[in-house]
Amino acid sequence: MSGLQGFVDCQRSVLRMEGADARDVLQNVVTNDLDRVVSGQAVYAALLTPQGKYLFDFMLLAGSDGALLIDTATDGAEALVQRLKMYCLRRDARITGTAGLGVALVWGGTPPDCGLAVPDPRTAALGWRIYAADPEAALAATGEAPADRAAYDAIRIANLIPASNIELVRDETYILEAGFEALNGVDFRKGCYVGQEVTARMKHKTELKKRLVQVRVEGEAAPGTPVTTDGKPAGTLFSQAQGRGLAHLRIDRAGGVLEAGAARVIYEG
Repeated sequence: MSGLQGFVDCQRSVLRMEGADARDVLQNVVTNDLDRVVSGQAVYAALLTPQGKYLFDFMLLAGSDGALLIDTATDGAEALVQRLKMYCLRRDARITGTAGLGVALVWGGTPPDCGLAVPDPRTAALGWRIYAADPEAALAATGEAPADRAAYDAIRIANLIPASNIELVRDETYILEAGFEALNGVDFRKGCYVGQEVTARMKHKTELKKRLVQVRVEGEAAPGTPVTTDGKPAGTLFSQAQGRGLAHLRIDRAGGVLEAGAARVIYEG
């Protein structure tokens, strides 16, 4: 047995971008350095508003034929395509739709030897991402033990990994408050990109007063439930698994026992 666990992530889509200017287009607009996108590796990055707020996050990979692959949340894929098409105007760069690949997530055990398998660039704890035309078959070839999203979320929460459209809220989240620097999702030396000035200012000239943290959760509360302390707003509770959760909190109000609906939330620092 390989010792791997995993599942096919049906909530991801893989887009294909090609053309002589494709890398330059992305280099000018996303938070990470396209020079890091090489065979066998994925790069985590985001696209921001000019005001520095989150719009989309994704994995960037080099396809075998020189094209770029963009692994992103399915529910935002079409909006991402339309946004990128704006930057492709008058450039030799085009989004040609989906790449015909599915995504399987595996962790634990030995590295898989099937399809296009790359380490998750955010943390080694999340294992590998497998890209294949038949991700079910590719997953089965690893000898993995079936797992589910709840098991994956427990690892994600333990490692402070925000999820698209859950902890990462479009037009609202600042990526440094969501931990992007620790997740290798932003490069401060690559030069300009959309939202770079605000992001750099938050990095170098301000102290973050709010950020994504792990909390202990007693009881149940839906993702997105406001967190309060003595009736005052303290933040928002998001993903939860195995009695732990991710919350975006004001650190100056994070002490003691907090409330999220009927649930108790404890930030342990």
